[in-house]
Amino acid sequence: MNLSCWKSFNITKEFGSDRIYLMSLILGTLSFIFLYLPASMYHQNHTMEEYGLLPITVALFMLPAVHKLMHLLPLVLLNKRLRIRWKLKRGIFPTFSYRTQASLSKGTSILMALTPTLFLTIPGLVTSYMFPSYFAYIILFTSVNIALSFTDFLCVRQFLLAPKKCIIENAKDGYDILIHK
Repeated sequence: MNLSCWKSFNITKEFGSDRIYLMSLILGTLSFIFLYLPASMYHQNHTMEEYGLLPITVALFMLPAVHKLMHLLPLVLLNKRLRIRWKLKRGIFPTFSYRTQASLSKGTSILMALTPTLFLTIPGLVTSYMFPSYFAYIILFTSVNIALSFTDFLCVRQFLLAPKKCIIENAKDGYDILIHK
């Protein structure tokens, strides 16, 4: 098989980490505002359960790891070989990186990028209306997940612009989109 590189991209290099963090923060804040207002009007007669700051803080620190694990779900279900490296960021934040051993199709790459949105954000929106005592916490976690998904949306945009019959490889510092010559 003779492949040539159609495009290589690294979201952090293209947009800059400061710009990505700022846009993620804005997206997360706006999503919290636009999700909290209708939910609070819907649940105005219910009392909220309070558990303190510690459980919320621990859950928010674990959310990025759960978000990244959700990216692996379609790869595990499709029996794709992965290399996972775990580490602690700043000594306390669990994080990991992963690389696929094989190339992925365009559809698999899009599904992999959108899995946290499909399996964390959408159920978060549904459960925020089903559990009125916890809706504010659920919306907070959903908004943070939307903010974490900002780079995923940028990757999906690049994947959608790629040719229909392409192969996507997870390069060391981004993605390579390969096409047949």
